[in-house]
Amino acid sequence: MLYNHAFDESVPSDVIGMHLIRGLHNLTPAMHGCAATIGNFDGVHLGHQAVLGQLAERAVDLGLPTTAIIFEPQPQEYFAPDQAPPRLTRFREKWMALRRYSIDRVLCLRFERALAELEADEFVKRVLVDGLGVRYLVVGDDFRFGKGRGGDFDYLVKAGRREGFQVVHMHSFEQDGSRVSSTRIREALRAGNLSAAEQMLGRNYRMLGRIAHGDKRGRTIGFPTANLFLHRHSTPVEGVFAVEMYGLDKEPLLGVANVGTRPTVDGTRSLLEVHLFDFSGDIYGRHVAVDFVHKIRDEKRFDSFPELKAQIELDAQRARDFFAQRAK
Repeated sequence: MLYNHAFDESVPSDVIGMHLIRGLHNLTPAMHGCAATIGNFDGVHLGHQAVLGQLAERAVDLGLPTTAIIFEPQPQEYFAPDQAPPRLTRFREKWMALRRYSIDRVLCLRFERALAELEADEFVKRVLVDGLGVRYLVVGDDFRFGKGRGGDFDYLVKAGRREGFQVVHMHSFEQDGSRVSSTRIREALRAGNLSAAEQMLGRNYRMLGRIAHGDKRGRTIGFPTANLFLHRHSTPVEGVFAVEMYGLDKEPLLGVANVGTRPTVDGTRSLLEVHLFDFSGDIYGRHVAVDFVHKIRDEKRFDSFPELKAQIELDAQRARDFFAQRAK
Protein backbone atom coordinates (compact mmCIF):
# COMPACT_ATOMS: atom_id res chain seq x y z
CA MET A 1 0.00 0.00 0.00
CA LEU A 2 1.38 3.42 -0.90
CA TYR A 3 3.04 5.08 2.11
CA ASN A 4 2.00 2.27 4.49
CA HIS A 5 5.00 1.36 6.61
CA ALA A 6 6.39 0.80 10.05
CA PHE A 7 8.98 3.13 11.51
CA ASP A 8 12.33 1.86 12.74
CA GLU A 9 11.94 4.06 15.82
CA SER A 10 8.96 4.40 18.10
CA VAL A 11 7.68 7.85 19.03
CA PRO A 12 4.49 8.85 20.78
CA SER A 13 1.78 9.57 18.20
CA ASP A 14 0.70 12.66 20.12
CA VAL A 15 3.16 14.68 22.20
CA ILE A 16 2.16 18.05 23.66
CA GLY A 17 -0.43 18.53 20.92
CA MET A 18 1.78 17.48 17.98
CA HIS A 19 0.25 14.55 16.13
CA LEU A 20 2.18 12.07 14.00
CA ILE A 21 0.40 10.83 10.88
CA ARG A 22 2.06 7.69 9.57
CA GLY A 23 1.18 7.82 5.87
CA LEU A 24 -1.67 9.21 3.77
CA HIS A 25 -3.91 6.28 4.62
CA ASN A 26 -4.11 7.57 8.21
CA LEU A 27 -5.49 10.99 7.22
CA THR A 28 -9.10 11.58 8.22
CA PRO A 29 -11.66 14.08 6.87
CA ALA A 30 -11.28 16.05 10.10
CA MET A 31 -7.64 16.72 9.18
CA HIS A 32 -8.51 18.28 5.81
CA GLY A 33 -7.44 21.91 5.57
CA CYS A 34 -4.04 23.13 6.81
CA ALA A 35 -1.01 25.32 6.31
CA ALA A 36 1.94 23.11 5.37
CA THR A 37 5.61 22.88 4.57
CA ILE A 38 7.64 20.09 2.96
CA GLY A 39 11.25 19.04 3.47
CA ASN A 40 13.80 16.74 5.06
CA PHE A 41 14.36 19.09 8.02
CA ASP A 42 17.59 17.26 8.81
CA GLY A 43 18.95 18.97 11.90
CA VAL A 44 15.98 21.36 12.23
CA HIS A 45 18.52 24.19 11.98
CA LEU A 46 17.96 27.96 11.97
CA GLY A 47 16.93 27.95 8.30
CA HIS A 48 14.30 25.31 9.01
CA GLN A 49 13.19 27.19 12.09
CA ALA A 50 12.63 30.33 10.00
CA VAL A 51 10.38 28.35 7.64
CA LEU A 52 8.44 26.89 10.57
CA GLY A 53 8.08 30.31 12.16
CA GLN A 54 6.71 31.83 8.96
CA LEU A 55 4.32 28.92 8.62
CA ALA A 56 3.05 29.25 12.19
CA GLU A 57 2.44 33.01 11.88
CA ARG A 58 0.41 32.66 8.70
CA ALA A 59 -1.51 29.67 10.05
CA VAL A 60 -2.70 31.77 12.99
CA ASP A 61 -3.97 34.45 10.58
CA LEU A 62 -5.82 31.82 8.55
CA GLY A 63 -7.12 29.88 11.52
CA LEU A 64 -5.50 26.67 10.25
CA PRO A 65 -3.46 23.92 11.86
CA THR A 66 0.16 23.52 10.71
CA THR A 67 1.53 20.39 9.05
CA ALA A 68 5.14 19.46 8.31
CA ILE A 69 5.54 16.84 5.55
CA ILE A 70 8.70 14.76 5.91
CA PHE A 71 10.06 11.57 4.35
CA GLU A 72 11.49 8.31 5.68
CA PRO A 73 13.99 7.39 4.48
CA GLN A 74 15.22 10.74 3.17
CA PRO A 75 15.28 10.80 -0.65
CA GLN A 76 19.08 10.68 -0.89
CA GLU A 77 19.08 7.59 1.30
CA TYR A 78 16.63 5.91 -1.07
CA PHE A 79 18.33 6.79 -4.36
CA ALA A 80 21.98 6.39 -3.30
CA PRO A 81 22.22 4.82 0.18
CA ASP A 82 25.98 4.32 0.02
CA GLN A 83 26.60 7.96 -0.94
CA ALA A 84 24.02 9.56 1.35
CA PRO A 85 25.59 11.91 3.90
CA PRO A 86 25.35 11.06 7.60
CA ARG A 87 22.15 12.26 9.15
CA LEU A 88 22.21 15.05 11.67
CA THR A 89 18.94 13.77 13.12
CA ARG A 90 17.37 10.33 13.07
CA PHE A 91 13.58 10.19 13.01
CA ARG A 92 13.07 10.38 16.77
CA GLU A 93 15.56 13.25 17.09
CA LYS A 94 13.86 15.17 14.30
CA TRP A 95 10.46 14.57 15.90
CA MET A 96 11.63 15.86 19.26
CA ALA A 97 13.14 18.97 17.64
CA LEU A 98 10.06 19.76 15.55
CA ARG A 99 7.76 19.71 18.57
CA ARG A 100 9.37 22.97 19.78
CA TYR A 101 8.13 25.02 16.83
CA SER A 102 4.32 25.27 16.87
CA ILE A 103 3.76 22.32 14.52
CA ASP A 104 0.38 20.66 15.01
CA ARG A 105 0.91 17.63 12.77
CA VAL A 106 3.77 15.78 11.14
CA LEU A 107 2.86 13.73 8.06
CA CYS A 108 5.61 11.19 7.43
CA LEU A 109 5.60 9.57 3.99
CA ARG A 110 7.53 6.41 3.26
CA PHE A 111 9.97 7.28 0.48
CA GLU A 112 9.95 4.16 -1.64
CA ARG A 113 9.44 3.31 -5.30
CA ALA A 114 5.74 4.20 -5.37
CA LEU A 115 6.42 7.70 -4.06
CA ALA A 116 9.66 8.22 -6.00
CA GLU A 117 7.84 7.54 -9.29
CA LEU A 118 4.92 9.90 -8.68
CA GLU A 119 4.86 12.69 -11.26
CA ALA A 120 4.80 16.19 -9.82
CA ASP A 121 1.14 16.74 -10.71
CA GLU A 122 0.15 13.45 -9.08
CA PHE A 123 2.06 14.38 -5.89
CA VAL A 124 0.21 17.69 -5.74
CA LYS A 125 -3.16 16.01 -6.31
CA ARG A 126 -2.78 13.02 -3.97
CA VAL A 127 -0.79 14.58 -1.14
CA LEU A 128 -1.48 18.32 -1.07
CA VAL A 129 -5.02 18.57 -2.46
CA ASP A 130 -6.90 15.34 -1.80
CA GLY A 131 -4.83 14.23 1.18
CA LEU A 132 -4.27 17.35 3.25
CA GLY A 133 -6.43 20.04 1.69
CA VAL A 134 -3.51 22.48 1.85
CA ARG A 135 -4.49 26.14 1.72
CA TYR A 136 -1.08 27.69 2.36
CA LEU A 137 2.30 26.15 1.55
CA VAL A 138 5.82 27.30 2.49
CA VAL A 139 8.84 25.71 0.80
CA GLY A 140 12.53 26.50 0.53
CA ASP A 141 13.70 28.38 -2.55
CA ASP A 142 15.57 25.30 -3.79
CA PHE A 143 12.73 22.80 -3.26
CA ARG A 144 12.29 20.09 -5.92
CA PHE A 145 9.79 17.22 -5.97
CA GLY A 146 8.16 14.58 -8.14
CA LYS A 147 9.64 12.00 -10.50
CA GLY A 148 12.96 13.21 -11.86
CA ARG A 149 12.67 16.30 -9.62
CA GLY A 150 10.21 17.62 -12.19
CA GLY A 151 8.42 19.98 -9.83
CA ASP A 152 9.84 23.22 -8.46
CA PHE A 153 8.62 26.43 -6.84
CA ASP A 154 7.18 27.91 -10.06
CA TYR A 155 5.34 24.66 -10.72
CA LEU A 156 3.82 24.76 -7.24
CA VAL A 157 2.69 28.37 -7.70
CA LYS A 158 0.83 27.45 -10.89
CA ALA A 159 -0.65 24.35 -9.26
CA GLY A 160 -1.74 26.42 -6.27
CA ARG A 161 -3.56 28.90 -8.47
CA ARG A 162 -5.34 26.03 -10.18
CA GLU A 163 -6.21 24.13 -7.00
CA GLY A 164 -6.87 27.04 -4.66
CA PHE A 165 -3.86 27.22 -2.32
CA GLN A 166 -1.22 29.90 -1.85
CA VAL A 167 2.47 29.07 -2.25
CA VAL A 168 5.30 31.15 -0.82
CA HIS A 169 9.01 30.45 -0.62
CA MET A 170 11.44 31.10 2.18
CA HIS A 171 14.70 32.61 1.01
CA SER A 172 17.90 30.94 2.17
CA PHE A 173 18.69 31.80 5.77
CA GLU A 174 22.17 33.34 5.97
CA GLN A 175 24.59 33.70 8.83
CA ASP A 176 27.70 35.85 8.38
CA GLY A 177 27.01 36.00 4.66
CA SER A 178 26.78 32.22 4.16
CA ARG A 179 23.71 30.03 3.75
CA VAL A 180 22.83 27.91 6.77
CA SER A 181 22.43 24.33 5.59
CA SER A 182 22.62 20.76 6.84
CA THR A 183 25.71 20.30 4.66
CA ARG A 184 27.58 23.16 6.35
CA ILE A 185 26.63 21.82 9.78
CA ARG A 186 28.00 18.37 8.86
CA GLU A 187 31.23 20.00 7.70
CA ALA A 188 31.54 21.90 10.98
CA LEU A 189 30.93 18.75 13.02
CA ARG A 190 33.42 16.76 10.95
CA ALA A 191 36.03 19.46 11.61
CA GLY A 192 35.26 19.39 15.34
CA ASN A 193 33.97 22.97 15.22
CA LEU A 194 31.04 22.47 17.60
CA SER A 195 30.69 26.21 18.15
CA ALA A 196 29.99 26.82 14.45
CA ALA A 197 27.52 23.94 14.39
CA GLU A 198 25.78 25.31 17.47
CA GLN A 199 25.42 28.74 15.86
CA MET A 200 23.72 27.25 12.80
CA LEU A 201 21.53 24.84 14.78
CA GLY A 202 20.55 27.37 17.42
CA ARG A 203 21.47 24.77 20.06
CA ASN A 204 24.15 22.22 20.86
CA TYR A 205 24.41 19.24 18.53
CA ARG A 206 22.50 16.42 20.23
CA MET A 207 21.93 12.67 19.91
CA LEU A 208 19.11 10.73 21.53
CA GLY A 209 19.04 7.09 22.51
CA ARG A 210 18.22 4.40 25.03
CA ILE A 211 20.99 3.32 27.41
CA ALA A 212 21.89 -0.30 26.64
CA HIS A 213 24.10 -2.95 28.17
CA GLY A 214 27.60 -2.94 26.70
CA ASP A 215 30.54 -5.31 27.09
CA LYS A 216 31.39 -3.85 30.54
CA ARG A 217 35.05 -3.29 29.58
CA GLY A 218 34.95 0.27 30.88
CA ARG A 219 34.32 -0.94 34.42
CA THR A 220 37.47 -3.05 34.36
CA ILE A 221 39.63 0.06 33.90
CA GLY A 222 37.67 2.32 36.24
CA PHE A 223 35.55 4.12 33.66
CA PRO A 224 32.03 2.66 33.52
CA THR A 225 30.03 3.97 30.57
CA ALA A 226 26.44 4.52 29.55
CA ASN A 227 26.19 3.00 26.07
CA LEU A 228 23.90 4.14 23.26
CA PHE A 229 23.83 2.14 20.02
CA LEU A 230 23.48 4.71 17.26
CA HIS A 231 21.72 2.62 14.58
CA ARG A 232 23.21 4.75 11.83
CA HIS A 233 24.93 3.95 8.55
CA SER A 234 27.41 6.68 9.44
CA THR A 235 27.62 9.41 12.07
CA PRO A 236 28.29 13.14 11.62
CA VAL A 237 30.57 13.16 14.68
CA GLU A 238 33.44 10.87 15.63
CA GLY A 239 35.99 11.07 18.38
CA VAL A 240 36.11 12.05 22.04
CA PHE A 241 33.99 14.89 23.42
CA ALA A 242 33.02 16.73 26.58
CA VAL A 243 29.26 16.16 26.83
CA GLU A 244 26.16 16.93 28.86
CA MET A 245 23.48 14.27 29.40
CA TYR A 246 19.79 15.09 29.87
CA GLY A 247 16.87 12.86 30.77
CA LEU A 248 17.98 11.45 34.12
CA ASP A 249 16.89 12.61 37.56
CA LYS A 250 19.59 15.25 37.76
CA GLU A 251 20.46 17.21 34.66
CA PRO A 252 22.61 18.10 33.03
CA LEU A 253 25.11 15.43 34.02
CA LEU A 254 28.63 16.17 32.78
CA GLY A 255 30.88 13.60 31.23
CA VAL A 256 33.31 12.52 28.53
CA ALA A 257 32.15 10.48 25.54
CA ASN A 258 33.56 8.47 22.69
CA VAL A 259 31.68 8.17 19.40
CA GLY A 260 32.92 5.56 16.96
CA THR A 261 33.61 1.88 16.49
CA ARG A 262 36.16 1.39 19.30
CA PRO A 263 39.12 0.18 17.20
CA THR A 264 41.18 -0.83 20.26
CA VAL A 265 38.68 -3.63 21.00
CA ASP A 266 38.01 -4.41 17.31
CA GLY A 267 34.55 -2.89 17.40
CA THR A 268 32.39 -2.68 14.28
CA ARG A 269 29.11 -1.04 15.38
CA SER A 270 28.81 2.69 15.85
CA LEU A 271 28.45 3.35 19.55
CA LEU A 272 28.22 6.35 21.83
CA GLU A 273 29.89 5.61 25.17
CA VAL A 274 29.47 8.20 27.92
CA HIS A 275 31.41 8.19 31.17
CA LEU A 276 29.51 10.41 33.61
CA PHE A 277 31.51 12.27 36.21
CA ASP A 278 30.75 11.63 39.89
CA PHE A 279 27.71 9.50 39.12
CA SER A 280 26.53 6.00 39.93
CA GLY A 281 23.21 4.27 39.48
CA ASP A 282 21.25 1.81 37.38
CA ILE A 283 20.12 3.73 34.29
CA TYR A 284 19.75 0.90 31.78
CA GLY A 285 16.77 1.35 29.49
CA ARG A 286 16.43 5.08 30.10
CA HIS A 287 15.93 7.42 27.14
CA VAL A 288 18.50 10.21 27.29
CA ALA A 289 19.81 13.12 25.23
CA VAL A 290 23.54 13.74 24.87
CA ASP A 291 24.74 17.24 23.95
CA PHE A 292 28.20 17.57 22.40
CA VAL A 293 29.83 20.72 23.73
CA HIS A 294 33.58 20.41 23.07
CA LYS A 295 35.75 18.09 20.97
CA ILE A 296 38.82 16.71 22.72
CA ARG A 297 40.41 14.48 20.05
CA ASP A 298 39.82 12.08 17.18
CA GLU A 299 39.25 8.38 17.77
CA LYS A 300 42.37 6.22 17.50
CA ARG A 301 43.57 2.70 18.16
CA PHE A 302 45.81 1.83 21.11
CA ASP A 303 48.11 -1.18 21.34
CA SER A 304 47.10 -2.13 24.87
CA PHE A 305 44.50 -1.58 27.56
CA PRO A 306 47.00 0.24 29.82
CA GLU A 307 47.59 2.76 27.01
CA LEU A 308 43.85 3.10 26.49
CA LYS A 309 43.25 3.63 30.21
CA ALA A 310 45.95 6.31 30.38
CA GLN A 311 44.42 8.13 27.44
CA ILE A 312 40.90 7.94 28.90
CA GLU A 313 42.21 9.42 32.17
CA LEU A 314 43.73 12.26 30.17
CA ASP A 315 40.53 12.74 28.14
CA ALA A 316 38.42 12.83 31.30
CA GLN A 317 40.66 15.43 32.90
CA ARG A 318 40.55 17.58 29.77
CA ALA A 319 36.78 17.41 29.79
CA ARG A 320 36.67 18.34 33.49
CA ASP A 321 39.04 21.24 32.82
CA PHE A 322 36.81 22.44 29.97
CA PHE A 323 33.71 22.47 32.18
CA ALA A 324 35.60 24.16 35.03
CA GLN A 325 36.84 26.89 32.69
CA ARG A 326 33.40 27.40 31.19
CA ALA A 327 31.88 27.81 34.66
CA LYS A 328 34.17 30.73 35.51
